[in-house]
Amino acid sequence: MDNHLLRCIGSGTHLGIRRPPLAAKGASLLALALALTGCGLAPTQHGHDHDYPADAVTQSPWAQASQPEGIAPQPWRNHHFPGKQITHFQYQRLDGRDAVEAQADASASLLRQVLRVEPERLGALKFSWKVPALITEADMTQRDADDSPVRVMLAFDGDRSKLSTRNAMMSELARALTGEDLPYATLVYVWSNKLPQNSTLNSPRSDRIRKIVLESGPAHLGQWLSYERDIRADYERCYGEAPGPLIGVAIMTDTDNTRSHSQAWYGPVQLQLRSVTKP
Repeated sequence: MDNHLLRCIGSGTHLGIRRPPLAAKGASLLALALALTGCGLAPTQHGHDHDYPADAVTQSPWAQASQPEGIAPQPWRNHHFPGKQITHFQYQRLDGRDAVEAQADASASLLRQVLRVEPERLGALKFSWKVPALITEADMTQRDADDSPVRVMLAFDGDRSKLSTRNAMMSELARALTGEDLPYATLVYVWSNKLPQNSTLNSPRSDRIRKIVLESGPAHLGQWLSYERDIRADYERCYGEAPGPLIGVAIMTDTDNTRSHSQAWYGPVQLQLRSVTKP
């Protein structure tokens, strides 16, 4: 967490709140909850979603191609994290295909769509990305270097009674500060500098954020790479239980920890939903 965010937590001025007295342990959890809110994909109530330039993305052919069949269209919004610079997303026609370009300059924000898909309807997730260069100093195993040129993120609801006391407290603190709970679980597809392809790992910030490494190293830089993932199988592999409802989808390019620049492009993010036969 950077010094600016720590100062915001200390004063409360950035969020427009007064910080109540907290014991040292509580203050530490509060700081962590704020940091983790950056990976939250549930609806927000306090004005941290910015339409520039995501409003143009919502109207683009990319968004139309990313719209799940049978789900009411929802806007894609650039979700801003307290104390962080915004990564810019814009629609482009690149290499004959519809894409969203992400430009991160010591920044972290995510382009997200809030929705709800019941678990029995979860099928495949199809997406593609193109990365021209890796982030040299990035290391997903280290909290202070946890950046990635590309992330595709899925957020899930679930039985919150199963959360540890620590995770439940962090979610409650996040809700008090931002108007939204942390997701019960978040699944993230990433490109790593060195970690083995197809390996899994927990976020250094929370065991409720788990990552699957789809690409590793520079071999496939500068190419469009396409994927099809079984959402249920990936979730069960990472969490050891069946998924709950899907409540958010996002893409994220971030360089806030390494204070560097990164550029990437994302093809449409497509949910393939199962048909459910009513009894």
